[in-house]
Amino acid sequence: MRNVGIVFKKELMDTLKNKTVLIQFIMFPLMTLVMENAISIPDMPEYFFTKLFAVMYMGMAPLTSAASIIAEEKEKNTLRVLMMANVKPWEYLLGVGSYVWALCMAGAGLMSTGLPAENIPFFLGIMAVGFIISIAAGACVGVFSSNQMVATSLFMPVMLVFSFAPMLALFNDKIEKIARIFYTQQLRVLLNQMSFDGMKAETVLVIAVNALIAVCLFFVAFKRKGLE
Repeated sequence: MRNVGIVFKKELMDTLKNKTVLIQFIMFPLMTLVMENAISIPDMPEYFFTKLFAVMYMGMAPLTSAASIIAEEKEKNTLRVLMMANVKPWEYLLGVGSYVWALCMAGAGLMSTGLPAENIPFFLGIMAVGFIISIAAGACVGVFSSNQMVATSLFMPVMLVFSFAPMLALFNDKIEKIARIFYTQQLRVLLNQMSFDGMKAETVLVIAVNALIAVCLFFVAFKRKGLE
C-alpha cells in the first residue's frame, strides 16, 4: 500500500496544475449550491438541482478525470518512470482511482449539505457506487488512449451519454426508455426516491451489468495496451 499512497499523494499535488481535472471536481458542487439557493420555482420538486447535478457529476467528473490523468501521464512518459521505480500497474491504477474517488466524494459531500441529515448517508452511498463505475470506465479510456487528444475524443461521447441522458429522460419518454439501460439513470431513480423501498430488480441488474461491462472493457484495454 506504500506505493499506492505515493501515487495518491503525487496526484493530489498535481491537482492544481491540471486545470481540466480541477474544474471537474469543483464545477458541479458549486453549481448545485448556487442553483439550490438562488432559484425557486413554484411546484419544483424538492432538492431538484441537487439530484439533477449529482447524476451529471457522477457521469462526468470521475470518468473524464481518470481518463485525462492516465492519458496525460502516458503521453509524458511519467508512467514509464513509475514502472521503472517498481510501481506495479495495479498499484498505480488503485492510487489514481482512490484519488479521483476521494475528491469526487468530497464534492458530493459539499452537494449534500442542503439535504436533510437523515438523507445524507443514502445520498453519499449512491454517489460512491456511481463514482466507482465511472472511474472504471474512465480508466478504460485512459489505458486505451495513447495521448490526451485521443482520450478526449473517446471520453466525450461516453461522458455525454452517461451525464446528460438522465437529465433528458426527465422531459422525454422515448429517451427515458433508452436511458434505463445506463447506471446513471437507475441511480437517478434511487436518488429521486431517497430510499431503497420499492427498488426494482431491473435497477440492481442494470447497475451490476454496467459495472461488469466497465471492468471487463478495462481488462481488455489493459491487456491490449498496458500502461506503457
